[in-house]
Amino acid sequence: MKLFRRRPSLPAGSRPALEAEERVLAWSACEQGVVVATNRGIWLPGLAERLGWHEIHKAAWSGRELRITPAEVAEERDGYTVLVDGPALTFLLLEPGELPDQVRSRVTRSVAYTTHHELERGAVRVVGRRVSGRDGLTWAVRYDSGTPVNREAVITATDVLVGAARNSVVPPP
Repeated sequence: MKLFRRRPSLPAGSRPALEAEERVLAWSACEQGVVVATNRGIWLPGLAERLGWHEIHKAAWSGRELRITPAEVAEERDGYTVLVDGPALTFLLLEPGELPDQVRSRVTRSVAYTTHHELERGAVRVVGRRVSGRDGLTWAVRYDSGTPVNREAVITATDVLVGAARNSVVPPP
């Protein structure tokens, strides 16, 4: 009788091209290939590059399917990025093991700061996220649906909100 059941290693043919400091945390076969979670992000079938944990807006686990909603850059502004939801990607995991827990944990830990603010018209979420392998936070905003994102008053208010968020996480001298 085996007391400890060890998960088989990721097959060599399914191993993505990892960076020097990157290591595999969990993996699962799916209908499209293999989903691989590393300390730097997640490798998904059909994508040529790894999706960093900080690049995931939403991750959901149904008990069978892993659904990832990546962030897409809508605009670069001075000191922060405006993000929108990319198309959701769904994978039926054949033997999920620890993969869903690793995804949830890693996405959650990447968020260091988040606040939601009502604007004169609409609302915005300001987020500071950790990027694996880098110091400091990267700043982004995500506007609620219907917010006039290109209005000067909205941009100015967003600039102020991001500046205040940045100042709130900077340690005093």
